[in-house]
Amino acid sequence: YDGPSLIIAYSPCINHGIKGGMGVSQREEKFAVECGYWHNYRFNPMLEAEGKNPFILDSKEPDWTKFQSFLKNEVRFASLAKSFPDQAKELFEATEEYAKWRYNQYLKLSK
Repeated sequence: YDGPSLIIAYSPCINHGIKGGMGVSQREEKFAVECGYWHNYRFNPMLEAEGKNPFILDSKEPDWTKFQSFLKNEVRFASLAKSFPDQAKELFEATEEYAKWRYNQYLKLSK
C-alpha cells in the first residue's frame, strides 16, 4: 500500500508476566495468533478500486484447543485463576467465546 501505514500488534510486556520470560516474547506473539487470541490482517483501501476486498485476513483458522493454555501462560491471567478460580474460569471461557466471535467477524469481512 502506497500510503501511511498503521500497525496494530500484540506485543507482550514485562507486566504481562510471560512464564518463559521476555526472551521468548516472539514465541508468545506467535502463540497468540495460533490460538486465536490475536489475529493478523491487512487493509488496503486501494484494492476496492480494483473490485477486490480491501480487508485481508492473514491468520489461519486458530487452534482453539490452545486458547486456554495461552491464557495460563501469562502471569496476569494465571494469578487471577489462583486468586479467584471460579470467576477466572468463567471469564476465561467468556474470553474464548468472544475471541471466536471476533475471528468469525474478521472471516466475514474477508469474504
